[in-house]
Amino acid sequence: MDTGFLKDLNSRQREAATATEGRIRVIAGAGTGKTKALTYRYAYLVNVLGIDPADILCLTFTNKAAAEMRQRIAAMVHSGDYNDFVCTIDGFCVKFLRQEIYRLGFPKSFGILDEEDAKAVAKQCMDQLGIKRTEKTVKHFLDGIAVDKALDDYIDTYMLPGRTLSDGMKKGNLACFAAAQLKNWALDFDDIENFTRYILDHFSDAREAWQQRLNYIMVDEAQDCNADNWDIIEKLAAGHGNLFVVGDPDQCIYEWRGARPSRFVEFASDKDIILDENYRSTPNILDVANSVIAHNTMRYPKDLFTRQAEGRAVIHFHGKTEQEEIGWVTDRIKELLAEGARPRDIAILYRSTYQSRAVEQALLKAQLKYTIWGGTRFFERKEIKDALGYLRLVNNPADDLAFNRVINEPSRKLGRAFLALLADIAGGGALYPALRDNLTVKGLDKPAAQEFVHLIEEAIAAKGEMRVSDLLDRLLDKSGLKRELREDQDEDRLENLDELIQSVRNYEKAYREDAFTLSDYLQDIALYTEPDLRKTDSAIKLMTIHQAKGLEFPYVFIIGLSEGIFPNMRTIREYKKHGEEEERRLMYVAMTRAERALFLTESEGFNVSTKMDKYPSRFLTEIRRNTFVTEGFIPDWLWKGTRNLMHVLDEETFTGGGATDRFAGERAVYQGDFQVGDAVVHEIFGEGVVVGTDREGTFQVRFSGGAVRHIRSSFLRLQDLPD
Repeated sequence: MDTGFLKDLNSRQREAATATEGRIRVIAGAGTGKTKALTYRYAYLVNVLGIDPADILCLTFTNKAAAEMRQRIAAMVHSGDYNDFVCTIDGFCVKFLRQEIYRLGFPKSFGILDEEDAKAVAKQCMDQLGIKRTEKTVKHFLDGIAVDKALDDYIDTYMLPGRTLSDGMKKGNLACFAAAQLKNWALDFDDIENFTRYILDHFSDAREAWQQRLNYIMVDEAQDCNADNWDIIEKLAAGHGNLFVVGDPDQCIYEWRGARPSRFVEFASDKDIILDENYRSTPNILDVANSVIAHNTMRYPKDLFTRQAEGRAVIHFHGKTEQEEIGWVTDRIKELLAEGARPRDIAILYRSTYQSRAVEQALLKAQLKYTIWGGTRFFERKEIKDALGYLRLVNNPADDLAFNRVINEPSRKLGRAFLALLADIAGGGALYPALRDNLTVKGLDKPAAQEFVHLIEEAIAAKGEMRVSDLLDRLLDKSGLKRELREDQDEDRLENLDELIQSVRNYEKAYREDAFTLSDYLQDIALYTEPDLRKTDSAIKLMTIHQAKGLEFPYVFIIGLSEGIFPNMRTIREYKKHGEEEERRLMYVAMTRAERALFLTESEGFNVSTKMDKYPSRFLTEIRRNTFVTEGFIPDWLWKGTRNLMHVLDEETFTGGGATDRFAGERAVYQGDFQVGDAVVHEIFGEGVVVGTDREGTFQVRFSGGAVRHIRSSFLRLQDLPD
C-alpha cells in the first residue's frame, strides 16, 4: 500500500486521514487544514483501502466548499475515482430524491422553487384567498408556510398526489401553496430535506438500500448542521456506522438557522482528534482569538498554536468619533498599500450591514477601490432571474413559473386577455405546450407569440449540442433582453448579464471533462448564492462577519466594537447566555480570518441603532492585556459604561464566577472606581497605593520605593482581584 502521500500531513492530520472505522469526531480549529485532512482521508479510502467511490458520501456546507473539495480530490485519485456524492446536504437530498421521489407519486424531473418562485406562488395564493398583498405580507405569508411545514405532518396531508381535502382545509394557506406546488411538481427548499426524511422514515427498503450503499460518510462543518441535517446523516450512517464529522463549535454562528454547537460537542464518538496547529495566522493574532473564545462554556477546549513568526502586534484603536475611527482605518489601509499590500488582501468586517455606510463614504473620499461582498444576491437580481427563466423553460417546457416570468420579458404585449385564453385552453395543464400546440387558434395567433415559441423551440433543439454559456448568450440576444437594456442605457444590468455568462463559463471550467448538462446547471444553481460564484477582484472587501465565514485575508479590520453593536444587543436580550456565546463565536470567527495583521476599532458617540451612547465592547475587556496594543485615550467613564451596560443586557451572565471571569486577573479589566488609599497593581511597576487623582481616568500612584507615577486607570487593577 502506497501511503507516501500522507507525508504532507502533520501527525494529527495523518491520524484523522487514516481513522476510517467507527464514529470519528475531528475538532478542527480555524486555519488548521481540515479540508486537507478530509481530502486526504477520501484519497486514503480510495487509493489505499480500495473503497469504491460510489460508496462514499462527503458532505460540505456550501457549494463553493463542495467544488473545492471535488477539485482537490480529483488531483489525488485516478480519473473517475470520485463521484457526485461530494456535495452539500441539500445537493445530496436532491440527488436522493431524483431516484426515490417516485415513491410519493412525483416525477424524477421535479422542479425546485427558489425565493422568487416562492414569492410568485405566494402572491397567487393570496389573490385566491382574498388576502391583501404587499411585499411585507408576502414575506409574512411565506414565513407562515415555513412554520406550518416545520410543525405539521404536511406531506401526508397536502403534498401526496390524490389526497382529498375538506372544503375547510382547502381555504388554508398551506393547502393553496401545496396545490400550486403539486401543479408544477415543484419542491421548495424546506421540502428538499423534509421529503428525504419522509422517504427514509416510511420506506424501509429505500432506507436500508442507501445505508448499505454508503459505507463511509464524511461531514464537513458539522457544527453548522441543524436538527434535520443530523437526522438525515444519522439515519444514513446507521448501516455501517462509519461516520466521520469535522467541525469547530467555536465557529458555530448559525444558531438562527437551527445550528447548535451542543450537537457537535455532545456527539457520541468512538474517537476524538483535535487539529490545533494553525497555518493561517500569526501567534499574536491567535493569542487574542484564544483569549476571547476561552470565555465560552459550550465548546471543546483547545488553544490554537502556530509555528509562524510572531508578526505584527494586534492593534486596538479608540476614536473620539466615528469619523476619527474610520479615518484611522483608511490611514492604516493607505500605509498597507504603500508597503506593498494589494487591495484584495484587505477586509473590513462589521456585525451589521448598516455599519458599512461610514466606511464606504470614507473609502470613496480617499479614492480607495472597494466592493461590498454580498449585499443583494447576484442571482436574486431581476435581470438574472429573467435570464435563468429562459434557461429553465428550455430545460422544462412544462415549467409554468418560468413561462410566466419570461413570456413578457422583454414586453411582447401579450396581455391578460391573451394569458387568460391560454390558461383556458391549457385546462389546468402546462402553459407553454398549450401555446406551442395552438398557435393558429384565434387570440393566440399573434406574431410575438409565434416568435417566442420559435425562440424556445430553437433553443430546445440546440441545448444538447451547445455549451450552456453559449446557449444562454444566444437566448439573451435573440429574446431582446440585452437589446432592451442597451436601449435603456442600463449599463449596470448589462454588466450583470455579462457576469452571469462569465459565471457559467467558470462553472463549466470547474467541471472540466465531466459531463455537464443544462439540467445539472439549473439544479445546482438553485442552491447557490452570489458569493459562491463571484471571482475575487482587486478591491478592498467590505462584509458582515457572517459573510466572512470560510474566507481569509492577510489584513483584517473589525470595526464598530461597541457594546450593544458587537455583541449585538438584540441577540443577547433575546437569547441571554446562548446569545452572548454566539456573539463571542462571531468575534472569534472574525479574528481568525486574519493572516498577518489584525486591527480592532471602536469609537465614542451616539448609535442610532441601539439608541444609546457607545461604550467599548466587552470583548475588548476579555483580551489579555499583554497580547495587544491600544491607540487612543479611553476615559475611564467609558469602561464604567461598558460594565453598566453589560449588567443591563445580561445581568445573570456577569454576577461573578464561572467561565466568564476565568481570566479576570490577566485580561484588560478596566477598573474605574479607584479611591485614594486603594491598593493597586501595575504590570510593570508592581504594587502601589492610590494617593490622588490628576484628571478623569488618571491616578497618582505611589509604588514601592516611594516613586509617584501618573497612571491611566486602564493599566491598574485592585490588589484583591484574582490572578
